Order: sequence, then C-alpha cells, then structure tokens
Amino acid sequence: MRYFSERPGTVSCSLWSAFCLIVFLLFACSGNRGSSSENKVSFADTVIFKAERLVIEREPGQTIVTIVNPWQGASDISNKYHLVPRGSSLPDGVDSSSAIFVPVRKIICMSTTHIAMISALGEDNSIAGVSGAGFIFSETLNRNIENRNIKDVGYEGSLNKEMILNISPDLIMMYGIGSESAGYVGKIKELGMKVLFNADYLETDPLNKAEWIKLFGALYCKEKEADSIFRSEVEKYNEVKSFVSRNIKYRPKILLGLPYKDTWYVSPGNSFISKLTGDAGGDYIWKNTESSVSMPYGIENVYLGALNADYWLNIGTVKDKKEISAVDERLTELPCFKKGFLYNNNKRVTAKGGNDYWESGSLYPHLILKDIASILHPDLFVGYELFYYRKIN
Repeated sequence: MRYFSERPGTVSCSLWSAFCLIVFLLFACSGNRGSSSENKVSFADTVIFKAERLVIEREPGQTIVTIVNPWQGASDISNKYHLVPRGSSLPDGVDSSSAIFVPVRKIICMSTTHIAMISALGEDNSIAGVSGAGFIFSETLNRNIENRNIKDVGYEGSLNKEMILNISPDLIMMYGIGSESAGYVGKIKELGMKVLFNADYLETDPLNKAEWIKLFGALYCKEKEADSIFRSEVEKYNEVKSFVSRNIKYRPKILLGLPYKDTWYVSPGNSFISKLTGDAGGDYIWKNTESSVSMPYGIENVYLGALNADYWLNIGTVKDKKEISAVDERLTELPCFKKGFLYNNNKRVTAKGGNDYWESGSLYPHLILKDIASILHPDLFVGYELFYYRKIN
C-alpha cells in the first residue's frame, strides 16, 4: 500500500558553485515525471498527497522509499531504499546496500534545505556533518558548528573522506544537479556509506516540496509528527492563497532573477517560483513558457519583456540598487527599478551568507507566499512585516 502523500541550500565552497546552486534552486522545475503522481495514502489514515518525485510504501517489517528522477534531466530513474527498524533483521529479498536502519541517529546533510525539516522534527542533534557550513542559517546548527559538534565535510570534488569516515554516519543525504553527481557519489559509496538522493528542490509546487518532510518522518520514525506539520502548512498556505484570490482586483506583472555576466537564467512558467507568484496574485511575465530546466536568455531578450514588469523579485544576492547598476546600467532604466518596486529574498541572512529563504522556506512556503502577496497587494496585508523579503533601496 502506498502512502504519503523553501538557503539549495547550498553548499558550495566557491562563488561559482554558490551561484550555480542558486540558479538550480531558484529556477529549477521538474521535467519528466515518474508514475509517483498516482495517489498515495498515509499509513495513519487516508491522506491524498501530490509530491511527484517521492513514493513511500509501507510493508511488513520495512518502509520502501522511492525517489523518482532525482536530478534535472533525469528520465525513468528510480532510486529505491528500504527503511528497516533498527535491531530488526533484513526482510527477505532486501539487499543490505539499499537498506537504511531507522530511526537514523547520525546524518550528514549536503544541502541546507534538509536542515529545516530535520529541525522541525526535533532531531538537530542527529546532524553530524554538513557541506558548506557558511551557508547555514540555523542558530542552533551554527552553535554546534562552533562547538565542533558538526563538521564541514567539503563539497563534491573536495570532499574530506577521512572526516566522513570518522563521523561514520548512518546516512548521507545529497541532492543531484545532474548525472555528473554520480562521480563523487560513487566515491562516497566506496567508503561504505549509505547515500540517499533528495529531490525536493525539483518539485514544481510549493506544497509538494514541503511534503518531503514526510521522508524525514520515515527516516526518524516520526511519521505522525511529519504529517501534522505538513497538514498545518497546507492549511496555512491555502488560507493565504484563497484570501488573495477572493480579494485581488488586478495582477501586477513580475520580473524575476538577475543576469550573470551576459546570461539571464529565466525560471520557466512551470516552475516552483512561478507557481508561488501566481498564487500570490501576480502575473509572471514568463508564465507561458515551459521547460525542465532554467532557460538561458541574453540580457536584451529579457530586458524587452521586463519593460512591462511592475515588480522585480528575487534579484540574486543584491542588497542595494547600486549592485544592480553594476551588473548592467541598462537595468536602471526599467520602470520597476525607477519606481522602486524591487524586493529581494535576503532579509534573513547571516554574516557568512547563510540565507533562511533557502533553508526553512522549503518547509514553510506559506510565509514566502504571504511575503510576495503583501508586496504585490499591500492593501490586503496592512501592517504585515515581511519575513524572508526586504525592499531594495
């Protein structure tokens, strides 16, 4: 029986890697979708869910987790894991290489997006290693890093294998940005470590992404807690969405992103952020496009469409207008720039660059939704203080 059903985090140790991660997480949308779009039912009761890349099946003596197409461009790929209660024998037919004993006691997270979900279940102390400690926002985890209770294991080609061996985690949770990930994943598996690909960042619907907390619920044997958190998020998200839908009189046009060198990576209309802006009462200028990856355009092409934009959101790492003009002086001629309708998702950022938008935003999309809705329709949210976003002056 099937059941269940926001700093990529990221974690690069270089500016380019950090940029790539932002591009993938801000603009990523799923491409080929597996059969996991069928209805799935909670073991606790009948709860239909929509997560498209996650399947969880409960069977006697184990829980089977299947991650469908775990990276951009993947097609007909399914990674299957068998979650077995700690202290139990492996069920017949289950190979030890695919078995994960639960509850997980020690984990290494290769993306900060996983941290918020683990924290929500009260399992911060299980995090023994991370990739790119400087990108973490959580105060609790930063204290543990300072106290050396959490180690930074490096990133992809520069992974500290000796440190990983010393940590000896029950599980290393990773994200894949392409088939090239297989190289360094193979090196980790050679160490005898269990690796699980998390594809939450490829979900195109905000609630689908938040629903991945149920994966962590299964890993920590806290299925009921995870289901409760998700139910609450669904209720809050739909409440804001319905309120906006009932009360808006117009939909302002939205521009997203910022060019990198001579290329503007445009989030397609079937993406996570496009869905959010639509639910918030906006009209994304690229809403009619569709792609399985972010779409690279020349600045000139995007500029023509941007002339009609009323608001400009998610502007890279920009903190003031001068940074925009430094990228390309022509951008200062956009009407939304001149009117000052510029808002970025970097209000909650640490001194080292850890951005909570990428960390807890995956689990609490209703906060992102309310931020964007209040920006686009301030008359509907009088007195509301932005949580993830800030006005750029």
